[in-house]
Amino acid sequence: MIDTKKLSEVEHVKTASNYLRGTLAESIVNPLTGALNPDDTHLIKFHGSYQQTDRDLDSERKRQKLEPLYSLMIRVRVPGGIATSDQWQRMDELADQYGNGTLKLTTRQAFQLHGVLKRNLKKTIQGFNDVLLDSIAGCGDVNRNVMLNPNPYQSPVHAQVYEISKAISAHLTPRTSGYWELWLNGESKHNSLLSTGGEDEEPIYGKTYLPRKFKIALAIPPHNDTDIFANDLGLIAIEENGELLGFNVAVGGGMGMTFGMADTYPRLGDLIGYIPADQVVDLCEKVVTIQRDWGNRENRKFSRLKYTLDRVGLDTFKQELDLRLGFALEAPRPYEFRSSGDAFGWTTSPDGQSHLTLFVEGGRVADRPGYALKTALREIARFHTGDFRLTGNQNLIIANVAPEHRLSVQALLQEHGIVLDANDVHSALRRGALACVALNTCSLAFAEAERYLPQLMDRLEIIIREQGLGNEGILLRMTGCPNGCARPYLGEIGLVGRSVGRYNLYLGAAFNGERMNKLYKEMLDEDGIVAELTPLLAAYAQNRQPQERFGDFVIRQGYVKATTHGLDFHQ
Repeated sequence: MIDTKKLSEVEHVKTASNYLRGTLAESIVNPLTGALNPDDTHLIKFHGSYQQTDRDLDSERKRQKLEPLYSLMIRVRVPGGIATSDQWQRMDELADQYGNGTLKLTTRQAFQLHGVLKRNLKKTIQGFNDVLLDSIAGCGDVNRNVMLNPNPYQSPVHAQVYEISKAISAHLTPRTSGYWELWLNGESKHNSLLSTGGEDEEPIYGKTYLPRKFKIALAIPPHNDTDIFANDLGLIAIEENGELLGFNVAVGGGMGMTFGMADTYPRLGDLIGYIPADQVVDLCEKVVTIQRDWGNRENRKFSRLKYTLDRVGLDTFKQELDLRLGFALEAPRPYEFRSSGDAFGWTTSPDGQSHLTLFVEGGRVADRPGYALKTALREIARFHTGDFRLTGNQNLIIANVAPEHRLSVQALLQEHGIVLDANDVHSALRRGALACVALNTCSLAFAEAERYLPQLMDRLEIIIREQGLGNEGILLRMTGCPNGCARPYLGEIGLVGRSVGRYNLYLGAAFNGERMNKLYKEMLDEDGIVAELTPLLAAYAQNRQPQERFGDFVIRQGYVKATTHGLDFHQ
């Protein structure tokens, strides 16, 4: 029997919410404030939105005795990362009409709209629903956007794996009719979002959903560009002679931690077995239900699957999974990951279609002087008969470009100042870097990330080019807090914000995503970061072994110890 007195506040809110409705209907029409009712700030996450403020303006608004400038961020799901031209055009329109004029491509292959005022929230959701997009489960204590390597021509089994990613996403989408009631007036272009009549029921999640968020990613070796092991559930495609056989299964990954609490930590997933492709959707459900039943609902800092596994033990978890499946997983099958980044520039497939991978710094699609990326992509979407593919590294593939459109795509991008092949201009360090949104809108951020990283990168690029490392891939990840949205603990160089202008520096992750880094120095400002990295990069350039990656080098040279498991991350 659960002791309800020990449950966290959010658990009580979910219990009383009537399947995620709460008082949202009243909150969104209350004209006296730009904010939602306090309990509804928890529930709105399940509908794909976070309440935020413009923290750059907080002090001035407080001086003027005004409430903070509240707005909503909306996260729009794109399972497998593939969006149509119509969907791209609609997201572009909504960003201008109701958002801040930009699109954010996230590290989970989703769209984010920022700056949407409460009064425009419903119209915005209706806008992307018209082109078969939705935001339900974009956030909240449910399975979120399902990730997949979006490049179809890196593997012949991509189409099969993509269909599985969509099936997993659909199967684990919440069934509450509250979403379509609140935002879509009871109507939806999505059949899966329509009410089935009668009372609501959540056959997988139950009335209180999961203890915390849940993340699933799929990858096709040798490319680990979805950072499989950073997810609660990672699925590694196993193919033979161009046919998909099944998936190796990894459980228990997660990037977040809390400063000052050594019993919180990032963790990589453990490989527990192999399952045939036709049984993988059922496997996902069973892993989710174990976490539903066993996860910590008292303290949200310890509620992810990674803590459940370390509390009950991996063997106990595997026994329960076998019991719920009705069979035991097979032994994992051989595979190899060799990279975790994107390949930029044009490629052409045997069917004559062309594909262009663009570098999008920080994942921000915007217009600025001399660089009108948003405008260029809008004009391309008007005639492009292929699709747009969001990568897990915040970049974009204009995919399946018809032969007759290739020159037009190229000309439009060049006309608007867009580099066609990032390899020609940017260092490999910049090309592979990730940054979360952080300040000014994220309420959890202690420091800058997306807005600041290009400035830091300008200085670091000078150093690496002086050392002859301009084309050497080194993974750098920056976040404004320790929650890990840009997966900083998988950076060979990880920078995690501690306060405005100060970062902890982590070193030693594996280039292929199979080892986390470890703390090297604390509370560094920009000069301190540069001062610490300069001799390290020089030593790497002079003393590395053939084909040795930077993360491996700093461990071999003793700058940091290898992190073998989440439990030794802080040691």
